[in-house]
Amino acid sequence: MTEARTDQPESEAGDRAADGPETAADRARPGRWKVIFVALLVLGALAAVGWVLLGSKLLVVRHVEVSGAALAPRDRIVAAAGIRLGVPMARLDTGAIRARVERLREVESAEVKRDWPATVRIVVHERVPVAVLQRGGRYQRLDRHGVTVADGASRPAGLPELTVASPGPSDPATLAALKVLTGLPERLRARVTEVEAADPASVELHMKGGLTVTWGPPERAAEKIRLLDSVERTASGRSLHSVDVSSPEVLITR
Repeated sequence: MTEARTDQPESEAGDRAADGPETAADRARPGRWKVIFVALLVLGALAAVGWVLLGSKLLVVRHVEVSGAALAPRDRIVAAAGIRLGVPMARLDTGAIRARVERLREVESAEVKRDWPATVRIVVHERVPVAVLQRGGRYQRLDRHGVTVADGASRPAGLPELTVASPGPSDPATLAALKVLTGLPERLRARVTEVEAADPASVELHMKGGLTVTWGPPERAAEKIRLLDSVERTASGRSLHSVDVSSPEVLITR
């Protein structure tokens, strides 16, 4: 019994010696296969996600929605956006779409958003007409930057007329006149029937009732507004024909 127990360990040791010692590479082999397996799983998952986003028919554009538009018809905005139905949502260049929509004269800015899984939303911020310009028998509505928003054969109600020599968004006199107009409080702006500027420093306001206000340059608007209010309050029923507030230090009334 004692010899049998002694011989068995020697036999097992001999077998191990015959097989050779276990190396570090033998111990690392199972771990390496696990890493390869996990990497293949990750690649497969990424490929599946890429196919769903870019190649499948699951996440493609099916609807285009427009909000915020009043002057520009929805069909014109959609046409300008140039979005093809059926295009994968992930492939949309929202920056390019926004730039195309903003080329419309009625649009001051736009936002383009993906609403997964299948809708593109275009939010439009339109230009606001603040004055009207008569040119060539038509009436052009201008925004605060002098950009023509719309035009028509009849004069729109509620907008003062702009009178300058060379109207346009790059004309200094135009910009000065519109800056003065849009800087007025609503109670004064509602009374303006015409804003005129021979040059950027010579803006005049023609008011309802026949009052002409020589405003001068757009600067120091708050002082000029307070001065005009004060003059009208102290007129005591006396009819004013003209008020010059171009230099707030020297008030001239007639």
